[in-house]
Amino acid sequence: MAETSEVNGNHGIALNIKDGDFNHNPPRSTSKPNEDSQGCFVTVPFMQKLIAEVLGTYFLIFAGCAAVVVNLDKDKVLTLPGIAIVWGLVVMVMVYSVGHISGAHFNPAVTIAFATCKRFPWKQVPAYISAQVLGSTLASGTLRLIFNGKHDHFAGTLPAGTELPIFHTGVHYHFLPHVCHIRCRHR
Repeated sequence: MAETSEVNGNHGIALNIKDGDFNHNPPRSTSKPNEDSQGCFVTVPFMQKLIAEVLGTYFLIFAGCAAVVVNLDKDKVLTLPGIAIVWGLVVMVMVYSVGHISGAHFNPAVTIAFATCKRFPWKQVPAYISAQVLGSTLASGTLRLIFNGKHDHFAGTLPAGTELPIFHTGVHYHFLPHVCHIRCRHR
C-alpha cells in the first residue's frame, strides 16, 4: 500500500488508497435526479443565494451611496478617503456575512465575468442579475426616502462644464477596448 517515490531526487512516501479500502458505507443507489435536467432549478439553497445577493447588494449600495450623500450634505465632512473606507468596509463586511452563501458577487459585471470564465453556471446568471438589480433599486429608493434635498441629480455622475469632455471620454471608453481587442487578436 505504501510506496517510496524517488522522482526528481525527492524522497517521500506515496500512499495509494483504493475506493473500497476505507469505505464503510455501502454505495448509494444512483436514482438521484440529474442536475442538468431541464426542470425548475429554484430550490431552497438557490433562493438563499438570491436573498443573500439582494441583501448584500442592498447594503453595499445603501452604505456607499449614503456616504456620498452625507459628504455632500454636511460640507464634505466625510472626505474622499472616508467615502472610500466606507465602500471598502461594507464590501468586506458583506463578503464575510453572505459570501459563503452566494459567492458575494453584488455586481452584474462580476457575475457575468465568472460565467464567462466558466466558474459560474450561465443558467443562474439572469436570476443573480435580477437579484442584484432589485437590491440596488431598493437601496437607492431607501436613500431617496431618507435624504431630502435636490432630487434632480446624483452627486457621482453630474457633468461639469461642456459636453465635449464627456463625449471625448465616451469615445475612449467605447472604442479603446475594441482597438485593443483587434490589436491583440493578431498576436
